Amino acid sequence: MSITAERKQELIKEYETKPGDTGSPEVQVAILSERINNLTEHLKEHKKDFHSRRGLLMMVGQRRRLLDYVQTKKNERYTNLIQRLGLRR
Repeated sequence: MSITAERKQELIKEYETKPGDTGSPEVQVAILSERINNLTEHLKEHKKDFHSRRGLLMMVGQRRRLLDYVQTKKNERYTNLIQRLGLRR
């Protein structure tokens, strides 16, 4: 369900805005999106896992708030990010 350390490092390298950047909204959204995708696959198999479903909904809300923040600060960064992640909005 969770992502491996190697996969997390790949996401950080791919979405960082400058070298060594791990806390920018782009990196956080990319990591959350990976976790959301993994958890969605888990819930397709385990339909009655309501505790994990609540965690999924909380992660989706956190990602939404981060994306709203990026959109208010720099709209071109927001559009670039959702295109790279393949999110609809």
